[in-house]
Amino acid sequence: MPDRHPPTAYRMTPHQCILPAGTELWRCHSSRRPAEGFNPVAADSHFGGNRFDGTPEDSYPFLYAGAEPATALAEVLLRSLAFDTDSGLRLVPRAWVAGRSLTLLRTRVELRLIQLLSEEDLAAVCQDSWLLEAEGAGYAQTRRWASELRTQVPEAQGLVWQSRRHRPRHAVVLFGDRCGEDPLKPDPGRRAIDLGSPTGITETNRLLAPLRAAVVPGETG
Repeated sequence: MPDRHPPTAYRMTPHQCILPAGTELWRCHSSRRPAEGFNPVAADSHFGGNRFDGTPEDSYPFLYAGAEPATALAEVLLRSLAFDTDSGLRLVPRAWVAGRSLTLLRTRVELRLIQLLSEEDLAAVCQDSWLLEAEGAGYAQTRRWASELRTQVPEAQGLVWQSRRHRPRHAVVLFGDRCGEDPLKPDPGRRAIDLGSPTGITETNRLLAPLRAAVVPGETG
């Protein structure tokens, strides 16, 4: 698996795609922050953070989203969550949905993304599934690879890949320093779902049921 330093001396040939203006993206986010707001806080270069966050060495605001509502939920709520041996479900603690919302966004402009959907896409950037499968401590390395891709493709405004937790649906990360001003807006016809409310928990459980996951009943966190 290519969990080594990116080959900076080699010119990669990333496959790219265009996300048209008006594309729907779903985001699971803190209710305290605007759904369309990018996270400006760089992850530590070696610890914590997520797969493709900005770092002090390559600091950029970032925003993760899913092509479907269940994808956005799975990417946030099902990380390293094992199946319960008694119920056969992945049980999501209520504390994990408290203070979160699920919002439908639409792109206001075309966005150019590096495509990491197929083995051919990954090979084009000298990678394999490790880039999308690594977790925990491996995120420090996947962030370094994202930085190298940004360097080699300065016109790229983000990445798209198959969600590890909801294959074959797509997840994206957008680079806030390259997307222009206000590249996303909430869909005016759809209200954000308060995931911690009774209605929000019901909707979360409906969306996650095919993935055998549910918010823990009766738990207050």
